[in-house]
Amino acid sequence: MKAVGWARSFPIAEGVRAARRWTDEHLDTLPWAQEAPDTVHSVLLTVSELVTNAHLHADGAAHLVLTWDGSCLHVSVADGDPRLPRQREAGEEATSGRGLGIVATLADTWDVHACHGGKAITACFHPAGPPHPHTN
Repeated sequence: MKAVGWARSFPIAEGVRAARRWTDEHLDTLPWAQEAPDTVHSVLLTVSELVTNAHLHADGAAHLVLTWDGSCLHVSVADGDPRLPRQREAGEEATSGRGLGIVATLADTWDVHACHGGKAITACFHPAGPPHPHTN
């Protein structure tokens, strides 16, 4: 199988809801989405967290890329803020600071790296279910 992917920028004015809706529409085209509702939910929550963080911290558009390579769905959000985020402990009364912890809990793997004067955070999801018959 060849990889498939989609990319779109979401300015602050469009909001996180538009990013979730766009992601959900593309997830519906993947062969495993109907059999893996927990993975779909985790992907949508991750998109919400990453796009929200991009809008809050970079004060600009969030660039969302979804790539399905046959075994992993890569969800990548890039923004123009060069400061790399760090996972932190949020106090009980804190109203923020849990985003990366949520992503780390939901995704099979995740990483962050500098790119094009900003940064990108990528989370990988391996849908549950039987292995694809054409993979080793």
